[in-house]
Amino acid sequence: MAYVRLVTGKQPTTKASRASQQQQEAVPVKIRVERDVLAEAVAWTARSLPARPPVPVLAGLLLKAEEGVLSLSGFDYEVSARVSVDADVEEDGTVLVSGRLLADICRSLPGRPVEISTEGVRVTVVCGSSRFTLHTLPVEEYPALPQMPTATGTVPGEVFAAAAAQVAIAAGRDDTLPVLTGVRIEIEGDHVTLASTDRYRFAVREFLWKPEVPDISAVALVPAKTLLDTAKSLTSGDTVSIALAGSGSGEGLIGFEGAGRRTTTRLLEGDLPKYRTLFPTEFNSIAVIETPPFVEAVKRVALVAERNTPVRLSFEQGVLILEAGSSDDAQAVERVDAQLDGDDISIAFNPTFLLDGLSAIDSPVAQLSFTTSTKPALLSGRPAVDAEADDAYKYLIMPVRLSG
Repeated sequence: MAYVRLVTGKQPTTKASRASQQQQEAVPVKIRVERDVLAEAVAWTARSLPARPPVPVLAGLLLKAEEGVLSLSGFDYEVSARVSVDADVEEDGTVLVSGRLLADICRSLPGRPVEISTEGVRVTVVCGSSRFTLHTLPVEEYPALPQMPTATGTVPGEVFAAAAAQVAIAAGRDDTLPVLTGVRIEIEGDHVTLASTDRYRFAVREFLWKPEVPDISAVALVPAKTLLDTAKSLTSGDTVSIALAGSGSGEGLIGFEGAGRRTTTRLLEGDLPKYRTLFPTEFNSIAVIETPPFVEAVKRVALVAERNTPVRLSFEQGVLILEAGSSDDAQAVERVDAQLDGDDISIAFNPTFLLDGLSAIDSPVAQLSFTTSTKPALLSGRPAVDAEADDAYKYLIMPVRLSG
């Protein structure tokens, strides 16, 4: 079973604190490494490089070879990434090269061992009959990567990856509201809760983990995109470990480690709205529908829904009627079998938000629980949501008001 390591701490942010860290020094390098191993490591590290770096050195990958290990690192003062792979190291050393160019080169190399060496200000990459020469960047100007704090717990990597994917879909994408672009990680003892919202839906996932300290309590707001990308990438090994350290929210650093890979990212400032009171506990109607036909029906009727117009759902005993469009334009109607416990109800949702939730529950049966047609509905993948279960997932979705 795969595990992920997750750690938090404080990241130095001032020029003075960065200057106080030990500077990297450029040292000649000569190594030999398998092409697939190198290409995967370079691609993973380069994925976090900024598209428009504020200074040229931040476009580089730092290669450090010593004692049979090649480490590749990238950092842009927000996100850092480091991976270590086995290599035949003839000369220990450190060099900085263009990350995206190196990634493109490694991806195109033939399936042969790769030799990397330096001569002055140039790096030579040789693989079979292919030979590339790259200019180096000044290593002494490259910032030192933040230190990884001590880990404090473990969780199965596939659980963490699934939870991150389920919750990240509801995070906002408006950078003018940075708090809503994050995923809130809350730790209380052996329970971890991930939560996110964009004001129109709220996703919450709970799971169990193994903390180093039984009574640990911590909260962190992590950029959703970084969390999602990291969670996916750390399940590549047979085992990945996860740990979370630190306490409180606010400015700081959070890190993830597994399968020889490390990622850190700065935390977002602030916190999400208090969400637990938003989730209803009593319902007037509960509908249960098979997920695959429900998803296909929503996709079909949504074809005639113009931008920002909803899909209408009418639940009656034994049937769900889906409608979209208007009398002045194209229309679509479809019927799907459904079990309804309670009053008949008609409600409308943004089709994209509804489909996001249905894909996230990852269940053959979807349950929609309603209070009224104007209040949020609760979507889950089981007949009853058990908040104590280690795979509890809840998706709250706001309805769209219909005229008349």
